[in-house]
Amino acid sequence: MRGTGWATVAFLLGTAPANTQEIVNLPAEDRWLDLSIEDLYRVGSLGGEEWEQFGSVTDVAFDGEGNLHVFDNRAQRIVVVGVDGSYIRGFGRRGEGPGEFRQATALAIARDGRAVVADVGHRVFHIFSANGDPGHRSRMNVVHGTLRGGRIVARSGVDEVIGIPSASRSYFVSGPGGPPPPATGHAIERTMLAGEQSETDTVAEPRLYPLDNASAAAAAEGKYKQAAGMFLAFPSMFPGMQRAFTPALHWGVLPDGRVTYSDSSDYAVKIAEAGWGVVRVLRRPLPPEPVTAGTMRAERDRRRERPDEVGEGWTMLDPGDRLDNLEFFPEVPVIRGLATTWDGHIWVLRRGDGPHDDGPIDVLTAAGGYLGSLRADATVIPDAFGPAGLVAFIETNELEVQTVTVKRLVIGPR
Repeated sequence: MRGTGWATVAFLLGTAPANTQEIVNLPAEDRWLDLSIEDLYRVGSLGGEEWEQFGSVTDVAFDGEGNLHVFDNRAQRIVVVGVDGSYIRGFGRRGEGPGEFRQATALAIARDGRAVVADVGHRVFHIFSANGDPGHRSRMNVVHGTLRGGRIVARSGVDEVIGIPSASRSYFVSGPGGPPPPATGHAIERTMLAGEQSETDTVAEPRLYPLDNASAAAAAEGKYKQAAGMFLAFPSMFPGMQRAFTPALHWGVLPDGRVTYSDSSDYAVKIAEAGWGVVRVLRRPLPPEPVTAGTMRAERDRRRERPDEVGEGWTMLDPGDRLDNLEFFPEVPVIRGLATTWDGHIWVLRRGDGPHDDGPIDVLTAAGGYLGSLRADATVIPDAFGPAGLVAFIETNELEVQTVTVKRLVIGPR
């Protein structure tokens, strides 16, 4: 069933003037969906054609014709692959000329095939035509001498992109002025690219959780003062300084430009739109798991068995002390991932049996419909969704060779 026939709807007063947030209560019982998968093609090989010898694939995206765009961050180039897996063209390279990059970090593709490339080295967004020709460039906003990287998504076209710079795992020093002030929240930013200088506004502000007490105290000590500014300004870059099980920010962009996200430990999927903020919240009565003494012991043991993961990113504390004094968020989050499909559905990955296990994937509509759930072993969330059920997965084998696999998914009621 589509629409709100499977949900109970209530209204609460929102924070924006003259605005309401619609609360949609989805059913508690799972309704299982069938999934069929058709393997289409795979690109990326050390022994393949030169064009498919990828160094570091960081973004993949489809256009409206079903062509796949692959951004190789190491080579600083974009490869376009046809619906049959054949090479169509490539564009972009290192350099100082039109359409050339100094340090490209992200790619967004519009449905008509036009591309936006974020280039923090040149401090611009490059806009390319559907055939890969370089066109307009729009200057980035430099905040307190730094630029933040991170994923971008084209909205209805390439005149706008949406991103969450504060959720990036990278920043780039771009001038004097030091780091921005300490972050108090994430900002979902809509960046307009029509002019020579880009303009940005905020769609919504998901929660940003603070560093744990020990990390915050260490950041305030004298020997860390020079680095503390970066720690406090970009806390999402340093997960090793956060409490275990701190809720992550998961987000996606719907075809009409609205943004959907999860930023808490409970099952709450929020829909936000420019000028209004959060307009709808989709909830299921699936409570988070309380963190108990047993949960804490198991998590410490897990990290001891995986010494490479002890810090899980930058931390100013000794690894042994970090484990012995590890701080915990009070709940294990229900939601582990979120993505939006080409046709506007929302995929919500839930927690499995263990705190770090993936569970079922719920398929929702932005209007508040619960279409059903895919069982935990059906599929992982794709790295990109395309038209007519196309999906792409970035995969890395034991030799660190990257490939991109394209499949077609067909979902129906069981």
